Amino acid sequence: MHIVTGGAGFIGSNLVAALCGLGEEVVVVDRLRQGLKWRNLARHPIAGIVAPDDLPEFLAKAPPVKALFHMGAISATTETDGDLVARTNIALPQMLWDWCAGAGVPFIYASSAATYGDGSQGFDDDLRAEALAKLRPLNLYGWSKLAFDRRVAQMLARGHKRPPHWAGLRFFNVYGPNEHHKGRMASVVLHKYNQIMQGEPATLFASDREGIADGDQKRDFVHVRDCVAAMLWLARNPQASGLYNIGSGQARSFLDLTHAIYAALGRNADIRFIPMPDDLRGKYQYFTEARMDRLRAVGFDHPPTSLEDGVRSYVQDVLANAEDPFA
Repeated sequence: MHIVTGGAGFIGSNLVAALCGLGEEVVVVDRLRQGLKWRNLARHPIAGIVAPDDLPEFLAKAPPVKALFHMGAISATTETDGDLVARTNIALPQMLWDWCAGAGVPFIYASSAATYGDGSQGFDDDLRAEALAKLRPLNLYGWSKLAFDRRVAQMLARGHKRPPHWAGLRFFNVYGPNEHHKGRMASVVLHKYNQIMQGEPATLFASDREGIADGDQKRDFVHVRDCVAAMLWLARNPQASGLYNIGSGQARSFLDLTHAIYAALGRNADIRFIPMPDDLRGKYQYFTEARMDRLRAVGFDHPPTSLEDGVRSYVQDVLANAEDPFA
């Protein structure tokens, strides 16, 4: 079987869908609670769901696992509970790394582009300890993801037991199906689509940095299907263990993104700017762009989805399906 933690979440459920589509047996580790996350799994024949608190007991039974994908995390960039984040984003992946090392199971885990902070140190997925030490994340979430990347580098340097194959994935700004449950942390595509369909103008944060125009803040927007393609490829290629950026490789502005949404809807753009929220001031990334050369160098040749094509397919094929806007 494959185990996918966070398998009812955004990236995790898209991975589950792809694995099930390949005829694989998939066990999801997640909490469904009272929201829409169950809808992310509704179309797919999963083998079962394990509550996160029950995962250690489940693994202690030595199930036959083909690969473990760890997508589960406290992913809100505004989370302030340091103890909760440390347990979930540092201690849990450490436990899973150790289990995979002992059981001989490949381990692929989600890191984040939030580890790069304001980008002043670049966006190089360099696993050397000295490169990691230079990064300054802007929030607790980014720090926790960097902390585990640094722990991985430390374990490798000290000769600790490791999984037979592993990969850490620094996801950039991912968008696509199955993110309705994420609330404020959902992609800009979903938020702007909802605003437009409610008859409102699309709002973007005004710039509070000199030299950067309103709406010209830039991110590396990557469609979730490209993320899934990378994960499946890495799972099939044991020679490619390492830390990798997962992005499009091209920064695009929030204005570009919003115009792509209006184009997908066949409407004229109506965009207005609002002040940056107080809780994001000083913690907001103004530019991200994934360096993709390390992943390309080990053989991954999946072409990135263009922003316009990705937004068009998400809006027209998924979001516009009022009865079942899930993948």
